[in-house]
Amino acid sequence: MRPIVVKIGTSSLTRPGSGRMALGTIATLVETLCGLRDRGWPVVLVSSGAVGVGCGRLGLTERPKDMAQKQAIAAVGQGRLMRIYDDLFTSFDQPIAQILLTRGDLAQRSRYVNAYGTFQELLKLGVIPIVNENDTVATEELKFGDNDTLSALVASLVEAQWLFLLTDVDRLYSADPRQNPEARPIALVESLAALEALNVETGDRGSAWGTGGMVTKIEAARIATAAGVRMAIAQGNDPTNIVKILDGADIGTQFAPHPEPTNARKRWIAHGLVPAGKLYLDAGAVRAVCEGGKSLLAAGIQEVEGEFEARDAVQLCDREGRILGRGLVNFDGDELRQICGRQSAEVAQILGREAPETVIHRDNLVLL
Repeated sequence: MRPIVVKIGTSSLTRPGSGRMALGTIATLVETLCGLRDRGWPVVLVSSGAVGVGCGRLGLTERPKDMAQKQAIAAVGQGRLMRIYDDLFTSFDQPIAQILLTRGDLAQRSRYVNAYGTFQELLKLGVIPIVNENDTVATEELKFGDNDTLSALVASLVEAQWLFLLTDVDRLYSADPRQNPEARPIALVESLAALEALNVETGDRGSAWGTGGMVTKIEAARIATAAGVRMAIAQGNDPTNIVKILDGADIGTQFAPHPEPTNARKRWIAHGLVPAGKLYLDAGAVRAVCEGGKSLLAAGIQEVEGEFEARDAVQLCDREGRILGRGLVNFDGDELRQICGRQSAEVAQILGREAPETVIHRDNLVLL
């Protein structure tokens, strides 16, 4: 069986208004995950809550905004959160492991592959890895931003079969049901393009103690389904919803996986890397790259934005600024500014050295 990744949000792990831990929900979650292990499923848990639990431990009434304070509070909360998990999982004789990640752990190819190997060995040993962002050391530039995105990247990394997002709403709606009484429930999303056609109002509100909102869950679906992972959104205060969905119950919202998922290297390029710049392409280059499956040549680049080195990731945009894809560039930013719009035969002479024929080879390019 391919793994199941379960993400539970701060709004489900803590009590509204106080930030104190919802121990009954956590106990039910632990029992549910152990039940999945008994059924043969490898399980990974992505758990929010370190900052929320830290706030509760320190008697704070609202989530901090300052980065240094947030990181300090996360250090207080993470140990307490893991102690509770360890006590509860131990009562079921289920070993667990703590994995704290930053975006940098997935941005370097060697560290990405090493993380994959670590997860695989833990799952072979029957361990449930518990993953959270390493809030204590993450910088703003290398943060995932929210655990919805982190869980989708983990699901892609471990090649999961399912990703469950347990949250404070029971499913995806056409608008926020807390604000719009005419919001319609959506049971199945066949594709993200179909979802866009429904004009769903995702908004960007999270809970008072969390950071996510429905917009981050849609982005998680984009990452997960592209990797061939089926994703489900369900009410988090009843973690047994995971089992009910696996058994065919009509609850929550499911996102169908892409029928032709991208390979692991291209998933790393698309979602693991942090873009360092942008390349704006002319209409001919857009057609060649997006429709013809070609590599990107210097002649098709109209403008270069950002400071980056060769082998960094950059975004590809059309002339209107719409993001088309992402790739690993063969030149640094200064070199590209010299050769953009020029023919490949001129590049070596302009730079005064032998140079690759392509700016981004097709093998290192992913369309989004």
